[in-house]
Amino acid sequence: MATPFSEILKSYRPKFERVKILDATLREGEQTPGVSFTIDQKLEIAKKLDEMGVHMIEAGHPAVAPDVFEAVRRIAWMKKEGEIRAEVIAHSRAVKSDIDKAAETEADRIAIFYGVSDIHLRAKHRKTREEALSIIGEMVEYAKSYGVKVRFTAEDASRADLEYLEQVVKTARDAGADRVSLADTVGVLTPWTAQKFFEHMVKAVPNVEYDIHAHNDLGMALATAFGAVMGGATAVHVTVNGLGERVGIVPLQLFAVAVKVHFDVELVNLSKIMEITRLVERYSGIEVPYNMPVIGDYAFLHKAGVHVAGILADPRTYEPFPPEMIGRSRDYVIDKYTGKKAVKAKLEKLGIRVDDDTLMKILEEIKKSNLRVLTDDTLVSIAEKVTGKALRPRATENIEAIAWIKVDSNVFTSSVARKISMIDGVREIAEVTGDYDLMVKIEAPDHKVLNTILDSIRGIKGIQSTHTQIILKKMDKSTS
Repeated sequence: MATPFSEILKSYRPKFERVKILDATLREGEQTPGVSFTIDQKLEIAKKLDEMGVHMIEAGHPAVAPDVFEAVRRIAWMKKEGEIRAEVIAHSRAVKSDIDKAAETEADRIAIFYGVSDIHLRAKHRKTREEALSIIGEMVEYAKSYGVKVRFTAEDASRADLEYLEQVVKTARDAGADRVSLADTVGVLTPWTAQKFFEHMVKAVPNVEYDIHAHNDLGMALATAFGAVMGGATAVHVTVNGLGERVGIVPLQLFAVAVKVHFDVELVNLSKIMEITRLVERYSGIEVPYNMPVIGDYAFLHKAGVHVAGILADPRTYEPFPPEMIGRSRDYVIDKYTGKKAVKAKLEKLGIRVDDDTLMKILEEIKKSNLRVLTDDTLVSIAEKVTGKALRPRATENIEAIAWIKVDSNVFTSSVARKISMIDGVREIAEVTGDYDLMVKIEAPDHKVLNTILDSIRGIKGIQSTHTQIILKKMDKSTS
């Protein structure tokens, strides 16, 4: 993507060509409130991550629970059997019992973490700086004695005293760690401070590879990761959908696409992005926000008339990259903000052609409707009203139906209900007890429209099954 700053970016391209992606969905991601993956789900996610081409998979902290241990062990075994290629990492505190447990999984690498800021040393560890250095050196050396690769994570490195941090990294490196992760634990770095931070550390303590683990507390994680790579970091920690403790860390999909857009470097198979997005969304129960960049439902959905006109002329006017790059497609909303070009294009897509005067009348009706979103069927109804012509076959009376909805157990019922309520034709929705979770009343002009509404409902992520009943006859209290 050419910009006035393309030449500046070009100078950083070699750094992004060599950067590795470490996906921590199975460890950091499971620290998201309300998220708990099963062993089988973790194995499936690990395989999908490997298919994408991530370089390292942080599979979990084995000492946390038996199921976490078993998942890490089985993922490590998949690596040994040649089922996956990514480096498998087991997480560990700087405690011998944790390290023993991690080593027992036979993971490729043990990642030991320890808080190194004064606030962590004082409030959490209750150790002096000197005592912490001794622990770090001893525990890295102990992990290394198992014959595995070792990474040391300097937790809260971004708030640590810089000279002391240099001592920490030297201690870990000299004890056998070939990688050191500098963690921005509460997300206080900015892109430019991250760049300066890593430039300093790479120069002050060489002969070790640096990772960036950036939290998103202030919404800066993705930008911070970019700054860190520009400063010399050679691995970025990410999670699918940006899951993680509190508000998460760098989203895998956003980082990978941004690197492709800015540097034309494809770190992973971008065509598989939506597949892993939906998989983790389903298993985590955490819905991707509609307006999330790259992967949200609105990422390629255009609304304002000027925008849609630009998109119809040349999609590059309002898109930084083509949606087809990640297996998506663009669309546009028809509502009161819509311009005539969008309405004309939508009608023609539906096989309806009208003259300019009729088009303007249809547009006027759309703007008067004040509906949040007009479905294709509503648009056709408006066109029929304006033209006075039947543009589709229809029954003389509306069809009423009740749809019973079963929602996946790991998805919020209220979230699904909110999505259903936005579908044109849905008249009422309620949470219910029994075999189903939601009762939806639908009204449609004919069976074709009814089926379209039902398909829209079934297409909502998180719906497990549906059962539909047609209302044949209504009876009031006077009916005998």
